[in-house]
Amino acid sequence: MQKYSNLETTDHQHLDAEMQGNMRLFRAQRNFYISGFALFLLVVIRRLIQLISELATVLATSEANYRQAQSASVAAKSLLEQHGSGDEKTKKEIEDLKSQILQLEKDLAREKKDKEAVKSQAESLNREYDRLTEEHSILQKKITVAGGDKKDA
Repeated sequence: MQKYSNLETTDHQHLDAEMQGNMRLFRAQRNFYISGFALFLLVVIRRLIQLISELATVLATSEANYRQAQSASVAAKSLLEQHGSGDEKTKKEIEDLKSQILQLEKDLAREKKDKEAVKSQAESLNREYDRLTEEHSILQKKITVAGGDKKDA
């Protein structure tokens, strides 16, 4: 752009040469802005990919914790049913298991909430990605239409 913006304009300069200089300046500016926008989109797409991979990791972890809490809860309930009556030691174990069940149920509820939050975040990321993809395709079409008729400088 700098190369073409310093053209000397005099009253005696030929009109065709002046128009050709302006055309080159316009093409240089256009190419500069296209390059800048492409770099910006590169950064945006890279960040989206990072967020999606992070989301997948969190979903997998959440699902594993959910299943672990469920299996521990089932095991504790079955132990309580097996040792329904007994001596003092059994009663203490029952109380420990009950407190463990309560803790596991709290963990399960928290994991369910986390899972729902992650799902809603994933849906919003997908919507944003779709919107950016549509915007990108529209801009690509504009660039193709604008650049298809002329040669690039």
